[in-house]
Amino acid sequence: MGKTFLYILVAYLSGSVLYANVFGELFGVRDKYAEKPDKNPGVANAYSCGGFWCGTLTLIFDFAKAAVPVYLFTHTAGVESWGLPLMLAAPVAGHILPIFYGFHGGKGIAATFGSLAGLFPYILPLLLFAASFIFLSVVVKVSPHYYRTIAAYLMAVGLMLIRRVPAGVLMGFLIVTALVCGRMALSREEKAKFEVKLLWMR
Repeated sequence: MGKTFLYILVAYLSGSVLYANVFGELFGVRDKYAEKPDKNPGVANAYSCGGFWCGTLTLIFDFAKAAVPVYLFTHTAGVESWGLPLMLAAPVAGHILPIFYGFHGGKGIAATFGSLAGLFPYILPLLLFAASFIFLSVVVKVSPHYYRTIAAYLMAVGLMLIRRVPAGVLMGFLIVTALVCGRMALSREEKAKFEVKLLWMR
């Protein structure tokens, strides 16, 4: 049990490193995040403010900081461990509520992808989550991004229920969904009008 708690703590601390801030400092653009509507230290603003390399490095490291701890945990304790739900949620919680930045973090989307990727070789939850974002971005386009994100998480929950993913994975993703949707609801960005457009409609 103690080892499981240690893994969860390490995963949270790993998630608490905001690489948008790290690479924002390196590329000299961190102060520009405050000029963005959401003031979010995340991948999108790293690309917008710092360009390709700043954004790409942020994406890779935000993904890996969640994927690596979860992968190590599942290949040590197994996917049946009681700690799996908390382990999946810990890096995302760290990104949203980072101890190193006064608990003011990002939205946790890249970290969510990383946590689910850490379940490899079991990739069904990751594919369902990715499919939800793609479907709501391309086939049935939900905008703005604020609403699309919330809808994608909720859609992924529904798909995981239908496909009957393991209980620990589902419970972990439910915690992640609550964290991300709560973070989105508290976002300071202006929330534009909700719109839904079908692919075949102009």
